[in-house]
Amino acid sequence: MTHVVVAYWRPRAGQAEKIEAILRELAKEVRREAGNVQFVINRSCEDPNEFLLYEQYVSEQAFLDHQQTTHFKTLVLERAVPLLERRERHTYSILN
Repeated sequence: MTHVVVAYWRPRAGQAEKIEAILRELAKEVRREAGNVQFVINRSCEDPNEFLLYEQYVSEQAFLDHQQTTHFKTLVLERAVPLLERRERHTYSILN
C-alpha cells in the first residue's frame, strides 16, 4: 500500500534560502530511491518561510529505508534540522 508523508518545515529566521537549497539537493537524491514514487517540494506563496513536502513511497518499509540513507542523514538530520524552527510530519495511506 502506498505510504504518504506530508511534512511542514519552518526555518529559523534568515535560514529559508539555505533550507530551499538543501531541499533541492535532497529531492534529486530521494527521487532516485527505488521505493520513492513522488517527492514534491512546495514553498508557500503567502509565507515564503513555510515549506511543505509531499512524499509517496511504495510502502511504509520503503519510507523507513529512505530514513536510513546517507543523503537523508546528512541533508535532513545534520544540515537541515538545526536550521529549522518547526518540523512536522504526518503519514497517510491512499484510499483506492
